[in-house]
Amino acid sequence: MKGIIFDFNGTLFFDSHLHYEAWRIYSKRLGGYEFTDDEMREKMFGRTNADIIEYAIQRKPAPELAEKLAKEKESLYREQCLKDRKNLVLAPGAEDFLDFLKSNNIPRTIATMSEWDNVEFYIKEFNLAKWFDLEKIVYSNGKIKGKPAPDIYQIAAKNINLRPEECIVVEDAISGINSAQSAGIGRIIAIASIESDTLYKNIPCVNQIIHNFNEINRNIFDYEYKYNNI
Repeated sequence: MKGIIFDFNGTLFFDSHLHYEAWRIYSKRLGGYEFTDDEMREKMFGRTNADIIEYAIQRKPAPELAEKLAKEKESLYREQCLKDRKNLVLAPGAEDFLDFLKSNNIPRTIATMSEWDNVEFYIKEFNLAKWFDLEKIVYSNGKIKGKPAPDIYQIAAKNINLRPEECIVVEDAISGINSAQSAGIGRIIAIASIESDTLYKNIPCVNQIIHNFNEINRNIFDYEYKYNNI
């Protein structure tokens, strides 16, 4: 493998419980009932806010309404993040792994269905510019189809000048894993940040299940390619 692409929510940042809580509160406001855990897995993770809102209100919202409601929900989510500052940290082993990638000049980026307000929040709170070229981060800009469509991982691979089959993807969401598979990603690592290993064990395209970034074998990268690009 020559490079790596990270999902962010539930992957580099173990925040799935915060999204669960925010969508429980907000889905009740929108549709009169709280999303179940199964609905969260199937209809929320990896999807665009517009897609989630459409599901919650059972009709396609006008773009202006979708944007307004999405901003309200994400503001609620960020408030919850800031209330729990001791856990506002990158996933276990992530900083050390990112330091390794940076010191060895291994191509890397983030591909997240978060919208810009959240991405900007993460850049600031986690100092992502230390490890990533911010211009190469792919996020939900209103033009990219949500996961499980392959678009976001195809774009991310192109941003780091690699073919999808040369890349590793680290994901926690089923929709994201399906997106990576559809994009032709060479190796898919599932990180069990909130779900049990059982959720991923029967997915043929998942090559490894991890719980922290120390579990990724660093020798998986093409060192000849790496050193030629330093």
